Amino acid sequence: MEARAVNTWRSQRGKGRDASPSELLGGPPGGPLSAVLRLYVYALHGCLCEVTFTAVWDWSRTQDRRLGGHSSLWALPMYASAIYLMEGLREQLLTRHRPLPVRLTAYTLFIYLWEFSWGAALRLLGACPWDYSGYGYSLAGLVTLEYAPFWALAAFLAEKHVIRNTLRIRLHN
Repeated sequence: MEARAVNTWRSQRGKGRDASPSELLGGPPGGPLSAVLRLYVYALHGCLCEVTFTAVWDWSRTQDRRLGGHSSLWALPMYASAIYLMEGLREQLLTRHRPLPVRLTAYTLFIYLWEFSWGAALRLLGACPWDYSGYGYSLAGLVTLEYAPFWALAAFLAEKHVIRNTLRIRLHN
């Protein structure tokens, strides 16, 4: 869909039409990225972080220098939708002037709820790519409290960098 919109934009440029790619994808001219483009950015960011995390986590246990991180295609919609929804949560928490520890707690709880929900749904389909049953403090093998500091760090990065900077991106002609 995005390629079609950009091609339409290119073909219209010489015909008096001066819409930006963002505008053709549902965003205002020169305004913030459309929801579709933000979901794309968030999906890629989430998967990159997951592959990086799993590579480092596995290295810490095996010292395998190949750093072979891994993920699942299910991670794309899971991370895209989670970070997209965190946009609204971020706005509400910042508008209410909540301190950083409160915001990080809210984000981390949201992430656990989101991971548990996706994991339960994927397990029903026989497609859940993770199983934390071997971890202490695991709930049904779908979430583990051992990852809480990592999820809080991910939430911090999402609030301070990923969401903030994605909302600042503008596509111009």
